[in-house]
Amino acid sequence: MIFDQPIKKWFVDDKGKDSNVKSVLKSISWRLVGTMDTIVISYLITGQIKTALSIGSIEVVSKMVLYYFHERAWARITDK
Repeated sequence: MIFDQPIKKWFVDDKGKDSNVKSVLKSISWRLVGTMDTIVISYLITGQIKTALSIGSIEVVSKMVLYYFHERAWARITDK
């Protein structure tokens, strides 16, 4: 509980809204889950781990960037 308030400042701005740091961390954690899913599905379809890992590595970068901008757009909408 001692560390609760300093850490909370990383995730919430002065107005109590989600910070950019929180959006970045959420996008990274979600992409890890999503990428594992993509790799498993790709492997089940192709039967080739190298191909599945290649698909997963491309997908993780593109979707993290897209998610970040999606998250920030929604944050702006709810701020108004």
